[in-house]
Amino acid sequence: MLKIGIIGCGKITEVRHAPEYADNPNCELVAFFDEIPGRAEGYANKYGGKAYESIEELLKSGVDAVSVCVANVAHASISIQALEAGVHVLCEKPMATTLADCEAMVAAAEKSGKFLMIGQNQRFARAHVKARELIVTGEIGDIRTFRTTFGHPGPEGWTGSANSWFFDKKRAAFGAMADLGVHKTDLLHFLLGDVITEVTAQIATLDKKYPDNTPVDVDDNAYCIYRTQNGIVGTMHVSWTFYGEEDNSTILYGSEGVIRCYNDPEYSLIVEKKNGDRIFYRLDQLTSNKEQTTGGRTNTGVIDTFVESLRTNTPPAVSGSEAIKAMRAIFAAEESAQTHRTIQVIQG
Repeated sequence: MLKIGIIGCGKITEVRHAPEYADNPNCELVAFFDEIPGRAEGYANKYGGKAYESIEELLKSGVDAVSVCVANVAHASISIQALEAGVHVLCEKPMATTLADCEAMVAAAEKSGKFLMIGQNQRFARAHVKARELIVTGEIGDIRTFRTTFGHPGPEGWTGSANSWFFDKKRAAFGAMADLGVHKTDLLHFLLGDVITEVTAQIATLDKKYPDNTPVDVDDNAYCIYRTQNGIVGTMHVSWTFYGEEDNSTILYGSEGVIRCYNDPEYSLIVEKKNGDRIFYRLDQLTSNKEQTTGGRTNTGVIDTFVESLRTNTPPAVSGSEAIKAMRAIFAAEESAQTHRTIQVIQG
């Protein structure tokens, strides 16, 4: 039985990490830490285990692995600390706030011999897994272009706070581009079996404000044109200002047809063939942020994948070395928006 600790006991721990670990029969939650006094104790009371007063004490407690669920700016330092202590790490996205920190995380995992996984969950959604299978078998021919979107009303709905740390540039570093864009960027790498090597982006703060009515310090919308190594071109729009239904769709346009993922309320995947045939799949539906905060929840697959990786001693699907590919595109998009230039992404 794997012993799991959680560092950071905020909303993502409440709705994702803690309940999904608790549901997995191959692990047990034994340790919690949070910088806000009392919050870790609440989780220990609910799930068992112990609340620790420091990260150092938690890492020395005999845990096999930890989830790092803190603000973005601390992802790298805490993940590296855990890896150097001989503990496997599942770190929430975005991986880190600088490319140098991302690279340091990968290096720490390699040096320690422990696994580092990043919590990018879109590649585990059933319609996306099926779409990848269909692309590999040539169901819609060669992919020519794509369009992917991830938009919802913003982190204040997710966290329940109008002044969430997601809006604090010193703690979050990024806005919607890295919060949502890294999910879709990693998904594109997975679906296309390719990597993004060129980015043109516009990143803006269009609507979000602090309680005093001043604009937040991070972006709430990002628009990207991506080109992959194999010449596939498409667009990504991510937003915290979709004040209606959440949009989490991806459409892939091939030489012989189209695949639509999460573009329809009834069918999670639709294939439209060049000859006019249509194939409909009822696989699952992604749980929206609103549904998560009101008790609706589906298993993301992230926790189960991480636990199975540890149990079988198999590198995780979204390892640090895999996740850093999406982060390179994110940093390139930031540079593109700042310099008003198209940026070449150097994928290691």
